[in-house]
Amino acid sequence: MPVTINGGMSMRAWYDILHLDLGGAGTSGIPREDEKGLRSSQAMVDALVDAEIANGIPASRILLAGFSQGAAMTLLTGLRQRSRLAGLIALSGYLPLSTQLATERSASNHDVPIFMAHGSYDPVVRIERALQSRDRLIELGYTVDWHSYPMQHSVCGEEVAAIGAFLRRVLDA
Repeated sequence: MPVTINGGMSMRAWYDILHLDLGGAGTSGIPREDEKGLRSSQAMVDALVDAEIANGIPASRILLAGFSQGAAMTLLTGLRQRSRLAGLIALSGYLPLSTQLATERSASNHDVPIFMAHGSYDPVVRIERALQSRDRLIELGYTVDWHSYPMQHSVCGEEVAAIGAFLRRVLDA
């Protein structure tokens, strides 16, 4: 899809990225998030979850996981998902539409296990944005299994091991 910060050129994306501050408000106070694109992708992820449930997979065995924009979609969709999920894994991402979560969140996933990991040197999604997202989730009563690693916008072996431990914990429960 065309991405604004990429000069409008097409690239793989869940939604348009309008500004580098990823969801902050501009000086005019107007949000800088592509809500239409986010909602469209949310509907696609919801449809994938619904299809898995229709195929006999219990929602309690389904996890959503993503990296960068995929992490944003994991949090956006998973916390609003009407079926109780096994968990959410958000790597190098952030919580989009965070001001709307309090009124849109699903009671079914009020205590869904959330794993968040981020590189402390990430130049793409700054760690401050991820920390704001983590703090917003905690403010709303979610428990977040938070990890940071001395890396950029990537994944490291220690992170993969922590993900494995999280998966064993939530899927064995």
